[in-house]
Amino acid sequence: MRVAVVDVGKTNAKVALVDTGTLTEVAVRRTPNLVQPGPPWPHFDLNGLWDFILGALAELQAAHGVDAISVTAHGASAVLLDAGGGLAAPMLDYEHDGPDGVAVEYDAIRPPFEATGSPRLPMGLNLGAQLHWQLAVDPGLRDRVAQVVTYPQYWSGRLTGVWRCEATSLGCHTDLWEPVAGRFSALKDRLGLPFAPLARADNVLGPVLPEVAARTGLLPGTPVVCGIHDSNASLYPHLLGRTPPFAVVSTGTWVISMAVGSAVPALDPARDTLINVAATGAPVPSARFMGGREFERVAGEGPAPTEAEVASVLSRAAMLLPAVEPGSGPFAGRAARWTVPEVDLSPGKRTAAASFYLAGMTATCLRLTGAEGPVVLEGPMAANRLLSGMLAAATGRHVIAADGATGTSIGSVLLVDPRAKSLEVGTRVDAPDEWADYADRWVATVESCFDN
Repeated sequence: MRVAVVDVGKTNAKVALVDTGTLTEVAVRRTPNLVQPGPPWPHFDLNGLWDFILGALAELQAAHGVDAISVTAHGASAVLLDAGGGLAAPMLDYEHDGPDGVAVEYDAIRPPFEATGSPRLPMGLNLGAQLHWQLAVDPGLRDRVAQVVTYPQYWSGRLTGVWRCEATSLGCHTDLWEPVAGRFSALKDRLGLPFAPLARADNVLGPVLPEVAARTGLLPGTPVVCGIHDSNASLYPHLLGRTPPFAVVSTGTWVISMAVGSAVPALDPARDTLINVAATGAPVPSARFMGGREFERVAGEGPAPTEAEVASVLSRAAMLLPAVEPGSGPFAGRAARWTVPEVDLSPGKRTAAASFYLAGMTATCLRLTGAEGPVVLEGPMAANRLLSGMLAAATGRHVIAADGATGTSIGSVLLVDPRAKSLEVGTRVDAPDEWADYADRWVATVESCFDN
């Protein structure tokens, strides 16, 4: 069976065709996910993405055949629909700072962290804050909105004509969901917006619409499942097949650490800890930082470091300290700095130090969530052996770097066919003994600079 996975990330979007027998990506189409400047506010080009998705599905159908479609997308987002199923307003980019202008008013209506497991975040990173701000600056918006749909379900809805909301996206620091109770929070009624009905991530919403089949060549009965938040897609295969306790680290623009089967510590919302909601509906203690964005800012497309450059970074204890992106993460509000003069670092050394920085930040997130057991590193950063090796050194636990198709692709495919699981795919990464000293010094240096 071959499943097309529509995967819309914050930075890039792709459509991957995955063979369920081997859990490998047979073919992939990609495009940047560009933000339009406005008016009325910075927003995503949903129609441009739609054209890309349909074009990719047509190519994959013609070349290989598509048996089913699954959908995954980034969190902190929803789409406001009018009565005809069109946009009641453009979909706000959650990195826009407009919601900060009405933060006092929003804080007066948002439920407490103890109920939602959702920390108070800047800009539009709390979906509730986005919606509150949009209603404030567009007085006619409330009357135009017929229903609100969570973001993955916007794409499954465009494919099928069936609009739904789903818990993994509602549980992604929206302030709109109570993870333990498994229900909407009081904020839903306080905003006064109608949300689409709930469905499970693995529910088949229906076949593709006739016009989608006509444009893509897909068979008219091609089924589409409801879809899932991307980090929870990475977690889903392990929930089906691993024995707790363990942790999954989903990487991309965001690095999200999720602890399964451990005792839940007292989470600190000031450290960007939160409770995610798994596809099963269970609450999952989590912590996050914008690691992909940080690595890009520091290392860019720099060359892979040589062994000599790695050895130099280790011997000099050349360290990058948090936070490169100070708006989120466990050290939010802090300014990044180097422990050695930055001008002394070659591009390869910067890449090595940035990789070790990601490891230190990830280890911090795992500690904050109370994670135990092996750590599975998913997504594009799983190929970074400096990161995975230093993470093993920093945690003192087994780190498994996932191979093959991305975790989001595999998890999305399992929504269609839960029998297609092969969780032993990955490489165990061990760190040289001497790396533990660097990891310990990174932690000690950070703790000497910041209140932990």
